[in-house]
Amino acid sequence: MSGQKPHFERVALIGLGLIGGSLGHAMKRGGLAGHIAGYARSEATRTRALEIGFIDSAHASAAEAVKDADLVVVCTPVGALGAVAAEIEPHLKKGAILTDVGSVKLAVIRDMGPHVPEGVHFIPGHPIAGTEQSGPDAGFAELFDGRWCILTPVPGTDQGAIERLSAFWTACGSRVDIMEPKHHDLVLAIVSHLPHIIAYNIVGTASDLETVTQSEVIKYSASGFRDFTRLAASDPTMWRDVCLNNKEPILEMLARFSEDLTALQRAIRWGDGDKLFDLFTRTRAIRRSIVDAGQDTDAPNFGRTPVQKKPK
Repeated sequence: MSGQKPHFERVALIGLGLIGGSLGHAMKRGGLAGHIAGYARSEATRTRALEIGFIDSAHASAAEAVKDADLVVVCTPVGALGAVAAEIEPHLKKGAILTDVGSVKLAVIRDMGPHVPEGVHFIPGHPIAGTEQSGPDAGFAELFDGRWCILTPVPGTDQGAIERLSAFWTACGSRVDIMEPKHHDLVLAIVSHLPHIIAYNIVGTASDLETVTQSEVIKYSASGFRDFTRLAASDPTMWRDVCLNNKEPILEMLARFSEDLTALQRAIRWGDGDKLFDLFTRTRAIRRSIVDAGQDTDAPNFGRTPVQKKPK
């Protein structure tokens, strides 16, 4: 731990998977917490988190973990947030900050908001960072470096608490933005939710094709399909909950996508090369903008290490 004063004396992590684990590592790296208390439903997960060392104490209930915590970060799937909030409500310390890491925000406010005691600062949050991996071994301190974390405070939230939480995420390596919850859900529907849904669907389609065996799908997997499978390997529980809790924005984006797909289908059918070239040129420029913004790399193979062959 560094010699600087911690941002929070006691932090509770509810959920010890990829995001919770990475937060624990980031806090350890920067000396951001005096003590990190952790909770996960599985005893094996709690034990493993202690072994890895990104928490200081493990607790058999969320209620026990949040006692005396100055910051509580709920890192469970969105569908579980209401139940977690109800459990921890009587045990939250007055003046504490309560936040989450969910990919939707209106549903979080709907489910958690009624269980926030007076004097507790509820600031929904969403670090836009992740991998397809899950579990306590998936976390790493650098996950948030250079990535955005969006905070969606409700009207009337204490400004000092917002600034403290913003400073915490900045210390974890993130860039912080403040956004209205409804707008967040619409933006994330197109930049995150729709790509994952498309990935799940196209990988499922390939799996279902009777004319292509599963072995051929794997054996001849080119970079395009391979990258879809990375998204499609994401946690099923989390993405089920995202779809169910951000239904209207996702359906709106799916409708827009379907319209654009129909136009693309028409251009291919009628041999409209100009329209195809214009589309591909425009989308290529978006990719370059993402790289220029520091949200990805233009290194060969996207900076991945070469594929390692398994020993025979």
